Amino acid sequence: MHARAHPLGALYDAHHGMLNAILMPYVLKANQHAVAPRLEALARYLDLPATGPGAVLDWVLHLRETVGIPHTLAEIGIDEGQAERVGRMASEDPSGGTNPIIFTADDYSQLLRASIRGNL
Repeated sequence: MHARAHPLGALYDAHHGMLNAILMPYVLKANQHAVAPRLEALARYLDLPATGPGAVLDWVLHLRETVGIPHTLAEIGIDEGQAERVGRMASEDPSGGTNPIIFTADDYSQLLRASIRGNL
């Protein structure tokens, strides 16, 4: 999340916390296979009615809706105009190295487009 939130905040003057809150489900979805055991444990810890990546994703989506977090980056004025630039910047961001999957600049650009369009 942070590897994309940093360039987006710099280019669009958007709040870092809001960006992370919007990006979270898209990043969870993109990483779900790599973090499935952790998400299953989190689902149990949260006492969710189901387990696995889908249960945690649904919980995050519900929480965002409850507290009024937009579903897409488009809702806060971010468009696809700089998707490639953001992808390159995100791929160079040091926080990307902590992601369970190492994404390329193109991967980040695609994730950004999904976050703008609301494609989970």
